[in-house]
Amino acid sequence: MAETFLFSIAEKVLGKIASLALQEVCLAWGLESDLKKMEENLTTIKAVLLDAEQKQAKNHELGLWLGRLKHLCYDAEDVLDELEYEGLRRKVVKRYGSPKIKVRRFFSSSNPLAFRFKMGHKIKGVMERLDEFADLKSKFHLTELVDYQIVVRRQREITDSLLRTSNVIGRDADKNIIMKFLLDPNVSGSGTVSVIPIVGIGGMGKTTLAKMLYNDVRLDEYFDLKIWVCVSDEFEKKQIMVHMIKSLTHQNRGDLDPDQLQTLIYEKLNSKRFLLVLDDVWSDDRRKWVELMDLLEGGASGSKVVVTTRSTSVATTVGSVSAYNLNGLSHGDSLSLFKKWAFKEGEEECYPHLMEIGDAIVKKCSGLPLAVRTLGTLLYLNTDDRYWRFIRDNEIWKLEQKENDILPELRLSYEQMPSHLKPCFAICSIYPKDYSFNSVLLTQVWMAHGLLQSSNEHEDIEDVALQYMKALYSRSFFQEFEEYGDFLVFTMHDLVHDLALSVAQSECFVVNVRSKNISEGIRHLSISDGTVLGQEVPNSLQEANSLRTIIFPFEAQGSASESFVNTCISTCKYLRMFDLRGSSFELLPNSIGALKHLRDLNLCENHRIKRLPDSICKLHNLHSLSLGRCSALEELPKDIRNLVKLRFLEMTIKQKRLPEDGIGCLTSLRFLSIGDCTNLEYLPEEMKNLRSLRLLNIWSCDSLISLPRNLKYFAALETLMIKDCEQLNLMEEDDIQDIELSLRTLILGYLPKLLTLPQWLQKSSNTLHCLTIGGCENFSSLPDWLQNFSSLRKIEIEDCPEMLSLPEGMHCLIALKVLRIRECPALCERYKKGGEDWNKIAHVTEIDLDEDESEIDLDEDESEILSAD
Repeated sequence: MAETFLFSIAEKVLGKIASLALQEVCLAWGLESDLKKMEENLTTIKAVLLDAEQKQAKNHELGLWLGRLKHLCYDAEDVLDELEYEGLRRKVVKRYGSPKIKVRRFFSSSNPLAFRFKMGHKIKGVMERLDEFADLKSKFHLTELVDYQIVVRRQREITDSLLRTSNVIGRDADKNIIMKFLLDPNVSGSGTVSVIPIVGIGGMGKTTLAKMLYNDVRLDEYFDLKIWVCVSDEFEKKQIMVHMIKSLTHQNRGDLDPDQLQTLIYEKLNSKRFLLVLDDVWSDDRRKWVELMDLLEGGASGSKVVVTTRSTSVATTVGSVSAYNLNGLSHGDSLSLFKKWAFKEGEEECYPHLMEIGDAIVKKCSGLPLAVRTLGTLLYLNTDDRYWRFIRDNEIWKLEQKENDILPELRLSYEQMPSHLKPCFAICSIYPKDYSFNSVLLTQVWMAHGLLQSSNEHEDIEDVALQYMKALYSRSFFQEFEEYGDFLVFTMHDLVHDLALSVAQSECFVVNVRSKNISEGIRHLSISDGTVLGQEVPNSLQEANSLRTIIFPFEAQGSASESFVNTCISTCKYLRMFDLRGSSFELLPNSIGALKHLRDLNLCENHRIKRLPDSICKLHNLHSLSLGRCSALEELPKDIRNLVKLRFLEMTIKQKRLPEDGIGCLTSLRFLSIGDCTNLEYLPEEMKNLRSLRLLNIWSCDSLISLPRNLKYFAALETLMIKDCEQLNLMEEDDIQDIELSLRTLILGYLPKLLTLPQWLQKSSNTLHCLTIGGCENFSSLPDWLQNFSSLRKIEIEDCPEMLSLPEGMHCLIALKVLRIRECPALCERYKKGGEDWNKIAHVTEIDLDEDESEIDLDEDESEILSAD
């Protein structure tokens, strides 16, 4: 297994060494010289890591060296984390005090001499091992490299325009949609040339579709010239010009300089209508694209460019019309393609029992033509049903494949990924296939393991996480991507998940009925089947003392017992993430306080736990604490204020009032969710101290009467979600002059006392993007001042029977893209009759109203001919 993200691990450790917090601790304990020596050795090794990662495939000994080095980097990080924790603990004690601080002081880590000796010994051990690695690197003749992108880039096989159409199945509909664009003389970009990007994951068939178009005889009649260029690796203007001339003249003119090439292309394209296919484009460099487009403007009006790419950011950069997103084949088409590759023509009828297995094999391909071809080829001329079942029952990444098969094709996208994204992508493999990710959950995972990097100290780490998710989506690693303000929801294609399993196999492990033994060195453990939690898994844990993650995805809920939790705590001292959602124990062991590295603790949906041990407040590094739907939980720990790094808190408790000096002291909080608290009547006014809070979610709090007045002065609050609170009144009139609220997303649902929008929302008129109102039985109108909301992009109103009309000035909402109205019978009926109010916005779009699910969609781009239905 290639240690493809060792470089980023080393960077992370070096970043920790350079942090001000660690520098202060080491200075206080007299460890600064030791830390400096560690930094020097690691810097020396890091300089050759990029070269080593490329050479290891051909050098087994080098691969082993990298594997051991990775474990050493993790060990170094553990030592540095322990130093940081001690500094943080002392700050907490200084701020809040501790009545037990003097107990057995001499023998505890509080004793400066004892702590200095222990940590000095640990650092020395790491340094000695680093010295050995630094000495060994010369043995492998490694070169110092700094540009990650250049090192890892591997060029894909050059494509050509030739196509045997009999090998293509199921793309006629896609072809016809794009053909209409290519043959339409009225479609053009900003100049004479218009560009359509075809976007899809590797192996989806983008190049095949481009070839189908390129070879269609209708284009021969319409265009004077046709040009095919495989861009593949580097988007360089000179190289593209050489390929263009070769396509036009069948001559290689690489001997010409750029000016000569440009002149020759001008002559060839002059006043000619041409079709240019740029296959496999990776670069989204706007400057390079503009330079190329300037070269093409000599052609006649109606000239077209087709670009195939895996990246939505490339499509956005180059496209003059909306990108065509290429989807997977239907199951029927996939099965037909599979038969073509797995059997000689007509032979499949002789093996009906194999075709039953083949049907399941095709399903695991999830519509990717290249995956179907890959597995079909593996089975060609093999009629042994045991081998067919082997292919069916194993993940694709475990099957041997050739260079042009599906996994190498997907791995190419991975290899071109920036180094900081690689571990973020790989760790997604601990969740099952078809898992619905959201930005809050994934941010917690990445943050728990220190995978988020920012060069801007004023930038919230949550914003960095959102950038990473959008970057992975733009590279087609995430799909079904939906945005609700800054809350994102998405999935991974099954075969992309296989890729993640492939690159993470030495780091991540999924325990199920077929795989129970945990290998040494595994860092992230996912228990997807609770039935395996007998004696085998706890015994295996004794050998997995380096674990940083233990999670229970939804399949295993209700399985974690108190004895299992005790085993994890006693064995896995370096846990960063402990996800026990759906567990079924009454007591969380007091020993939880010993997990000083823990960043994320999830106890959601444990309906038996009544109290949390006081020791949980020793987890000063904790970023995330999830206690949602813990229906028996009586109260929060009294010293919860000691969780000074907490950024995410989700809770369900039985208290009527939250204690003073509690959550209001958690000044690092960015996300607060309070739900299913049936007794809670008031929120503490001290919440005014949560000045960094970005998202507040309140749900199913039937007794809650009002929000604290101070909430309306939260300058950082971007998302407010309030649902199913029968007694809550948001309509209290206040002086709104000094309100600092700048919301981006407001979601209100099942609030019977809500009649219209509260006055304080007016202060978000320049920032609000998304407004959703649902299930509010007495909500009757949107206020007239809504017309001032210049940034509002989406309004959704659902199940509000008293809603009769839209307000004046709807036409003033210049940014509005989507207006959805569902299950509002009176409002729908009025607009169906062409009421006067409807005329205010009818000019913006076409109208399609239905009483059960009526929708008005103002996004004009979606009505283009290129929209894929």
